[in-house]
Amino acid sequence: MSSYQGTTLPSVAALSQKTEAPESQGSRREDWRKAKELEEARKAGTAPALVDEEGKDINPHIPQYIATVPWYVGIDKPTLKHQRPQRVVKDVSAISNWYKKGVQEGTLSTKFRKGACENCGSLTHKKKDCVERPRKVGAKFSGEDLAPDEHLQPNLHFDYDGKRDRWNGYNPEEHEAVVEEYAKMEEAKKQLKAKKLQNEMISVDMEKERDSDESDADEDKYADSFDMPGTNFDSKRRITVRNLRIREDTAKYLYNLRPNSAYYDPKTRSMRDNPSRDVGANPDDLKFAGDNFIREGGDTVSMAKAQMFAWDASNRGTDVHLQAEPTKLDLLHKEFGSKKDNFKKSQKETILQRYGGEEHLEAPPKQLLLAQTEEYVEYSRHGTIIKGQEKAPVKSKYEEDVLLSNHFSVWGSFWRDGQWGFRCCYSLVRGSYCTGAAGRMAATEDSVVLPTEPTDALPGIEEEEEEEEEPVKSMVEQHKEKLNLEKEKKKEKRRKKKRKQKELRKQKEKEEKKKKKKKKRRHSSSDSDSSDSSSDDSSEEEEEQEDEEAIRKRKIKEAMKRQEEHEKEVDKLLAMDERKRPYNSLNSYDSVRQPTEEEMEAYRLKRARMEDPMAAFLKPY
Repeated sequence: MSSYQGTTLPSVAALSQKTEAPESQGSRREDWRKAKELEEARKAGTAPALVDEEGKDINPHIPQYIATVPWYVGIDKPTLKHQRPQRVVKDVSAISNWYKKGVQEGTLSTKFRKGACENCGSLTHKKKDCVERPRKVGAKFSGEDLAPDEHLQPNLHFDYDGKRDRWNGYNPEEHEAVVEEYAKMEEAKKQLKAKKLQNEMISVDMEKERDSDESDADEDKYADSFDMPGTNFDSKRRITVRNLRIREDTAKYLYNLRPNSAYYDPKTRSMRDNPSRDVGANPDDLKFAGDNFIREGGDTVSMAKAQMFAWDASNRGTDVHLQAEPTKLDLLHKEFGSKKDNFKKSQKETILQRYGGEEHLEAPPKQLLLAQTEEYVEYSRHGTIIKGQEKAPVKSKYEEDVLLSNHFSVWGSFWRDGQWGFRCCYSLVRGSYCTGAAGRMAATEDSVVLPTEPTDALPGIEEEEEEEEEPVKSMVEQHKEKLNLEKEKKKEKRRKKKRKQKELRKQKEKEEKKKKKKKKRRHSSSDSDSSDSSSDDSSEEEEEQEDEEAIRKRKIKEAMKRQEEHEKEVDKLLAMDERKRPYNSLNSYDSVRQPTEEEMEAYRLKRARMEDPMAAFLKPY
């Protein structure tokens, strides 16, 4: 073990190595050997031990890693001070110590103070520590919008928990303002919801009462969702457990054994309809009148209405429940009913005050005004009619047997050429005035086929001779004739199309034959002097060829002109800016059709030949 080696800072050691003269390897080895001998002598007791700054001896047997002073302590003398307990700071702050944060009250300044932050103007920090957004013109130069001073924090020495407490310095009283604000907001929301609920429910109930049938259907719908008596819901197995009936009670399906009686569901043991409805007995006097009668009796209807009111109220923001708060729901329902009645009454009074007519409402019913009748009407205990006053079946929603504009027959009693009209005057115009016999005479002159009408049914119309008239066809026969005419017209159109197609095919075949003959004549030009008859034919063929060649040249010239115009247009488009260049669509006929022989010949003549230097000076036509 070597003796104490004093450690120095790395920078000091580096400077000392630069300033001192470089030692040789032998001198460093000699120094190490001497230090080793000194350490052995101190351990043996022949040499004095090292002394620290307090004059105490340092045991030479202490290991080097304990005696060596770390470099960050900054002590160059032999010492063991770094191994002894350090001085403990007495003023350690506990986690419960609180210090005030935030801005000081009443410290807002109107003038920049020396030593304040140049950005915001606060005196408690400098510009480099400012957390505000850097201003374009700082508070030092503008002197405007100076920030207040913050609370100066004491130099607290927190313990381990205090240093790691993120809520240290937070004032819980500040949260009371947030709670109060949210409470006010919730109270305002409740008031708005209550007002909105009252207005909406009044308007909805007014609309519901206009159609009582729909409201009754809704009540039945909600009433069907209730649990039947004798049922129990098992929450563990998520099934409905139905208790068996009492053995002494009569089964539901035994009240009426006819096959057409009320339907009995054996799975749910329910019979919704009344099994004894055909007997004519009062359902109140029967032992069993169906499950639906049990549901609709007693307080079931009122409970269903209360449940509907609770659902509507909860949908509109009111916290109310039928099972949880029945008393509250009952009070709200009664209050709502009274307000609705008052609203109806006030609305009725305002309408009567504005338009009048109150005396008509005080009149007795029409049944009393029309005296007594001998019609027998039987009512039930609920006020519904059992017998008598049966309503006639409604045939149509329109008025029947109503004669207008002096007509003796209704609209639709006459038919001609796919149109309806009046039978009395044969008029096909709905709002026309009846012209009687004159109108029928005018109609007979225009059309030959007309249906006959008995003159007895038309008062005031003279009898006409029917012997000279042609046999009248029925409406079905007229319709069949019309269909036959349409079929014949379609057949004629098809025949014309077929004829045109045949003519086009023949023309194409003739043109192809002519082309083939031309090719054969060109190949057989060497045999033109065979005979006199052949010479005459050849002369005629040459004339035809000359005419065809002239026509071909003319077509080639036209194709070349079109090609030149196309090239000019292409050059014009290429010279334009590509952002202003129009879109080139390929849907046109010229861009997709096959080029003709003349166009191909024009393209070959106009094609640039780079290998021929005189091609630019040649003009074929």
